[in-house]
Amino acid sequence: MFGFSLSSTEPDSIAHIIQVALAPAFLLSALATLLNVFSTRLGRIADKVDALSAEAARMERATDAEARRLTRRLTFLRRRSFMLDVAVALASLGGCLIGLAVLTLFVGALRDGAAASVLFACFGAALVCIVAAIAAFMTEILMAGRGVRDEVDRQQDGVPERR
Repeated sequence: MFGFSLSSTEPDSIAHIIQVALAPAFLLSALATLLNVFSTRLGRIADKVDALSAEAARMERATDAEARRLTRRLTFLRRRSFMLDVAVALASLGGCLIGLAVLTLFVGALRDGAAASVLFACFGAALVCIVAAIAAFMTEILMAGRGVRDEVDRQQDGVPERR
C-alpha cells in the first residue's frame, strides 16, 4: 500500500529512519530553548519601555535634554525589539523547515522515492534561518551591551538615571 514490502529488513530500515529523524528533533529542542531566551529578552525590553513611558508621563516639565534622552532610549529599545522579532521569526521558520525535513524523510521512505533534494533544501534552509536568527540575537545582545555601557558612562559623568 505504501510502496514497500514486508521483509526481514523492514524493522532495520524503519529504525534507521527513526535514528536519522532524531538529529532534527534535537535541533528542534535547541530551537525551542533559543525561542524561550528570545521571549524572555523581549519581555525585559517591554518592561524597560513601560518604565520609560511612566517616567515620561511623570515629567510634565521635562527639559529638552531629558526629553531627548527619553526619546533616544525609546528608539534604542525599539531597534532592539525589532532585532529580537527578526531572530524569533527566523528561528520559527527554521523550526518549521526542520519539521518539513523530517516529514519529507518519512514520506520519502513510505513512497520509496528519492526525496533527498527536498530534504536537503528544507534542512539546509532551516540551518540558514537558525544561523541568521543567532546573528540577529547577537546583534541585539551587542545593542544591549552598548546601552549598558552608555548608561554607565552617563552615571560616571554625573547624570543619574531616574527610576
